[in-house]
Amino acid sequence: MTTTRTNLTRIDSNQINLTSSALLLHRSAPPAPAAFVPFFPLAGTTMGTVPVLQVVVVLCVAIVAPTRVATTGSCNDLTAGFTKVEFPESDFVVQSPYDLPVEQRYRYDPCTGVRTFWVYAGDKPFNNATTTNPRTEVRLRGHDYTSGVWQFEGYGYVPSGTSGTSVMQIHNENTGAAHATTLMLHVYNGTLRYYSGEAVEDCVYDRWFRLNVVHDVGASTVAVYVDGAPRLAANVTPSASHYFKFGVYVQHHDVSQRVESRWRNVTVYNKPY
Repeated sequence: MTTTRTNLTRIDSNQINLTSSALLLHRSAPPAPAAFVPFFPLAGTTMGTVPVLQVVVVLCVAIVAPTRVATTGSCNDLTAGFTKVEFPESDFVVQSPYDLPVEQRYRYDPCTGVRTFWVYAGDKPFNNATTTNPRTEVRLRGHDYTSGVWQFEGYGYVPSGTSGTSVMQIHNENTGAAHATTLMLHVYNGTLRYYSGEAVEDCVYDRWFRLNVVHDVGASTVAVYVDGAPRLAANVTPSASHYFKFGVYVQHHDVSQRVESRWRNVTVYNKPY
């Protein structure tokens, strides 16, 4: 199976020509992003007896993370027809070892938007009332859902050496659920897997990948896409309510001493029936 990757970043440059009689604005889109646009001074020329001065103004262009371009019918626009759900920063609730300050296992860089999660195999659980394995995860709060179609989208990064951890999950309600989770995506030795079983994506180490997870509550199905390509479709056990989590959560085999994942541009969408 071949992974198709689409570059969604476009860099526009602006070149402004100033003459004594007109101001002309030309916009061009180079075929690939550039760190800077070279500046070449242009000599002054004359037109009859009127001197003409040509000036090139170079604008600083910021290179930002890929942004979604909503194009109906595009195979890579997986969020077409969905509505973005707004999450304030306060709804990104971090769960980390209870005996340590959060900043010793989690870092958020507001300049880049990157959230970095790490934990050690010997760390404590996220509270002293549970015996679950160590974790540093974000639990998206305030939009637990019970119906409709919901979608998680984010760009993930797993450094080489990380193994035996969940990096994303759909969690069920805490009480009364037959299973704690609807879906978990684990990393084992560089492969992203559906729980500990079916391979979802090989060779995820040391690269950013776009992850989309679509949960149809009424149909009890989930679909997973990596870099816009379908990677998994599965039937799941129904539950009364659900929510999304991402980060690292130590599992039960092939566990490295330290596990880490990084995430940016995490967004949630929904679509009612």
